[in-house]
Amino acid sequence: MWMFGCRGPSGFSATSTAEQVTEGIDGNGLTAIVTGASNGLGLETTRVLALRGVHVVMAVRNVDSGMSVKNKMLEEMPSAKIDVMKLDLSSMASVRKFAADYNSSGLRLNILINNAGIMAAPFTLSEDNIELQFATNHVGHFLLTNLLLETMKKTVHECKREGRIVIVSSKAHRFAYKEGICFDKINDESRYNSYLAYGQSKLANILHAKELSRRLKEEEVEITVNSLHPGTIVTNILRYHGYFNAVAGAVGKFFLKNVQQGAATQCYVALHPQVKGVSGEYFMDSNKAKPSSLATDSELARKLWEFSLSLTDPK
Repeated sequence: MWMFGCRGPSGFSATSTAEQVTEGIDGNGLTAIVTGASNGLGLETTRVLALRGVHVVMAVRNVDSGMSVKNKMLEEMPSAKIDVMKLDLSSMASVRKFAADYNSSGLRLNILINNAGIMAAPFTLSEDNIELQFATNHVGHFLLTNLLLETMKKTVHECKREGRIVIVSSKAHRFAYKEGICFDKINDESRYNSYLAYGQSKLANILHAKELSRRLKEEEVEITVNSLHPGTIVTNILRYHGYFNAVAGAVGKFFLKNVQQGAATQCYVALHPQVKGVSGEYFMDSNKAKPSSLATDSELARKLWEFSLSLTDPK
């Protein structure tokens, strides 16, 4: 965090809000998907993008909750363009249905913000037999991005404007399993630690962004891919740990970012002109930052890509 609000090279700091980092930016004509858009960072990101004129598609697990959020936003911003679509990232079937529905809708796709996530969940397997945090935080977003990529490429060609993919990671990527980062051992319950597994999924987010960025550069496609750490924020992400969640809620307001500050970096990376042409980077506090050495390992990124393809292969 830029200490005591000290601004970084971008002109913004840890105390900057999502509204501040997008002030004066015209998002009219752009369409964005935000995953996990009905609460926390996703909700604030949706609100601010819509405020700037972006047509936002809220990709949410609970459609009723999403509709409630949408209606409240429309009360404040009657001209906002917001849609709600069902998406459960822990289910590949749900991801495939969402992507198929979106791709056939005729909507363009300028911005994809892979925001949703769960943290420190007890050991659980998804319906696809993948450890739940890895399934939700990485695999679901990996599959979603791949399935929407052709629509985004088509949008770039039609709009003559750069597409942006934003992947929300975490500083917790530094605390992933250390022994070679064997992603193929994620389902080993005997070695499971919920926090290390969370870090593993967040490391995967950065490696995914790095490898996809490299591939798109090779194709000479005008789509940037960046990852970020939103900061330490009071949200419901610790819902699996009631005691810690309660403590964070009670004292966090004195030491942690609020949601408006937490959503700033993803809104900055999604919309700000300073980020035009920037790809394969990691951001924190609306400035470029340096991730762990593992997160910059190109061979590890390639291996993760191949492993993720094997997991998502419909066979």
